[in-house]
Order: sequence, then C-alpha cells, then structure tokens
Amino acid sequence: MITTFIKHELKAFWRSKNTGKSVAIRIVMAILILYLFINVLVAGIFLDLALDKIFPDDDLVKSFCGIILIYFLFDLLMRLQLQELPTLRVQPYLHLPIKRNTLVRYLAITAVFSVFNLWPFVLFMPFVFKVVAADLGAIVALAFVLAITGLTILNNYLALYIKRRSNLNGWLFLIVAAVLILITTADFKWHLYSLHNISYLFFGRLLHTPALAIIPLALGLVMYYFNFLYLKQNLYLEELTAHKVKSYKSSTDIPFLNRFGRVGDLAANEIKLMLRNKRPRSALIMGLFFMFYGLIFYTNAAYGEGFKIFVGMFMTGIFIISYGQFMFSWQGSHFDGLLVSKISYSDFVKAKYLIFTVISTIAFLLTTPYVYFGWKVLLIHFIMYLWNIGINTTIVLFFANRNFKRIDLSKGASFNWEGVGATQLLISFPLLITPYIFYGPFAIFKHGDIGLAILAIIAVIFILTRNYWIKQLEADFYSKRYQIAQGFRNK
Repeated sequence: MITTFIKHELKAFWRSKNTGKSVAIRIVMAILILYLFINVLVAGIFLDLALDKIFPDDDLVKSFCGIILIYFLFDLLMRLQLQELPTLRVQPYLHLPIKRNTLVRYLAITAVFSVFNLWPFVLFMPFVFKVVAADLGAIVALAFVLAITGLTILNNYLALYIKRRSNLNGWLFLIVAAVLILITTADFKWHLYSLHNISYLFFGRLLHTPALAIIPLALGLVMYYFNFLYLKQNLYLEELTAHKVKSYKSSTDIPFLNRFGRVGDLAANEIKLMLRNKRPRSALIMGLFFMFYGLIFYTNAAYGEGFKIFVGMFMTGIFIISYGQFMFSWQGSHFDGLLVSKISYSDFVKAKYLIFTVISTIAFLLTTPYVYFGWKVLLIHFIMYLWNIGINTTIVLFFANRNFKRIDLSKGASFNWEGVGATQLLISFPLLITPYIFYGPFAIFKHGDIGLAILAIIAVIFILTRNYWIKQLEADFYSKRYQIAQGFRNK
C-alpha cells in the first residue's frame, strides 16, 4: 500500500500545472543541498583537527563526546524552523477500505527521509571511524553510531511532534524555541553550566559501557510512537476541528484586544494567522533571535552612535520589516472575501498598526537589558521604537498597496521565495535610509544629540497624526484594490 501512496504522490506532482516551476526549484535546491553536504563532509573529515585546536588540553575522544549534545540542541532548533512536515492528502482515502494504521504509518515513516537526518552522519561518522574505531575498537564505535542514530530519530520526531501540536496551539512553538534559546544562552553567555560537560557525562560512559547506546535509540522509538498516536487520533477532519475549538478561544475572548472593538477582533484574527502558519510564524520567531543583535555591535567600541541607531531600529522593528514587507500577501488567498465583506479598510489598517505597536513594544521591553552598555543606548532604542511605530509602520503599509504577489500559507518557510518582488527591494531603502537623512547632517557636525531629538519629534508627530495617515492609506488602497486582487488571483 505504501508503494501505491508513493505512486499517487508522484502522479499528483507531475500532473500539477506548476510542475515546471517545481522541478526548477527542486534542481536548485538539490544543487544547494549537495554543496552544503560537501562542506559538512569536509568539516567531518577534519573534525579531529578542529577539536584539537578548540580543546587543546582535552583528549580528542573526550572533546568529541562533549560536542554531541550541543550539536543536537542546535539541530532541534534548526529543525523547528526549517524542517517540513511530511504530508499526504488523506481525504480521498478515508472512505476506502484502507486501515488507518497504514495511512498513519506512511506519514510517520516518510518523515525519516529528510536531509536533516543525514547531517549528523556526514559530520560525525568520519571521526567515529577514523579516531574512535581506531583507538577504542569496533564495539565502542558501533555504540556511538547507535547513539547518534537514536538522537537523530529523537530530534526528527520531536520536531515534527512540536510543529504538529503548534498547528493547534501556536504558543507551544514559541515556548519551545524560547526554552532552547535560554538553554544555550545560559551556557555560552551566562556560563551557568557547561553543556560540554553534561554531554560528556553520558557519551563518555559509552567508552566503558557501550550498551548505554540503547537509551537514545529507545527514546527515538518512543518519540516515533508518540507521533504515530497523535497522527492516528487526528486523522479525521472532525477530530482536528474539535481540537481546534478547545485549543483556541474566539478573538473576542482576548481581554487586551476587547477594548479595541472591531479593530481588536481583526488584530486577534491576524495573530492567529501568524501562530497557525509556518511562514508568518517564522517572522515572529526571527524577532526573538534578533534580540541578541546588539551583542555584536555594543561589545565592539569601533561601532559609533550611528550604528546604534541602526541596531535600535532593527531590534525594535524587525517584525515590522520582516512581516510587513509582505503585508496583504498574507491574506492573498482570501483577499476577494475581504473586498466584498463589511470590513472597513480603515479598521483593517488600524488593526495592522495595533499589531505592529504591540509587538514592537514587547521587542523594546526585551531590549531594555542593553542599558548595561549605557543609558544612551536605552534612549536610542526608545527613540527608534517610536520611529518604528510612527513612521516605518506607515511606510510599510504604503508599499503594501503596491504589493500584488500572493503567498500560499500552506507552504513552508524554508527556501520559500513566494511573494518576493520589486516591492520588497524598494521598501528596504526608505526603512533603512530615512532615519539617517534627518540624523546624518547633525552627526557630521558633532551634534548627534540634536539629530536624535529631531528623530523623536518626527516620530511623535507621526504617531499623533496617525488618523490622517490612515485616511491617506485608505484612499490609496481604494485606487489600487482591484490591481491587488488581480495579482493575488494569479497563482
């Protein structure tokens, strides 16, 4: 039966009207993946030399045992962001005499065929055979192979389980990503513990007790079983719907947004869109990563105040830039419905302003620890926060009226260039250059503080006159709404 499923998937692929485009994309992806594999293989071949330089005082095998857990933590974080969920159109099979276990088993097994599952073997196996097998024997080498295999299976199915559960509860994805970031930061930044030593506690024991390799292998099989059960329980559409009703409250049940009436309702619906779909959710996740962006610049005295303006704008406004550059494209699949609905475009734009303001406010609060580098840094962050919610939001929404490329929310976020066009290139210039047009002349004559004050005044003026800009955007939208709709219909 599994071969039948594969045949059906191949037929669906070749009969699709976008086959030519899909083949071209897959060829490019194959070349890119092959290039990455070659780089990883070279790194694996010379891993012993790299470990010798990084840990000159440790034995090679001990150093190797210490990096395995660290690798798989970063591997899980990358899988959560990039690994695609295996899919099968199950609806046509549900009314046929096919066992549910067969359908679920196909989905679970095909998840193994991911390029992410090859990276650890390409990276670690040269070292295992070149060093571990040569120094400690074939049995110990086999134990490491089994342990790495088990952790690979564990990460594979754990990432898929989290992403599937996140489709019903988007907060789960954010919580897991935040926990992983905190775990790594607590070691590499705050030095509260050593992941290197923790990794050696287990993998170092394999040198004397190879049978312990069964533990990660068993954990991998247990995670596979959890995936199998979850897919089996949620195979039917009615069951998925029932779970969604329990997991998500209606938009009117969000207390904070209730006070904004219909605007809050629209904002709540957009927040659900972000949390339920991979690509907009990745824009939200990206903002968390860029909260550490200041550490690159503020720890280096060579970067002056001009760079702090850029960093402050980027950290407090990265979501506006990454999510806003595709504004309206996120609603491309149901844009015609929005046009014929009773929704006021003015409320629609106000909802965008509300979302950007809330998320930028959270981003600013998350950057307040940078006051460690001086109160001036926090002041710049606050000014650029005002700039983002006052001016950059308006610029993004202005260019949104000129974006005619739709985005299919059912597709993943990795290597997906759908919706990218000239508008995204044009929008980057005013967002990045405009602050320096007002700040630059004062900075040249050593009056940077006056330049910062000018930026703050302009930002506040835009915030106070927001209703005026909303009316201008509304008039601009009505002159272009049919062009936007026509562009979104072209798949």
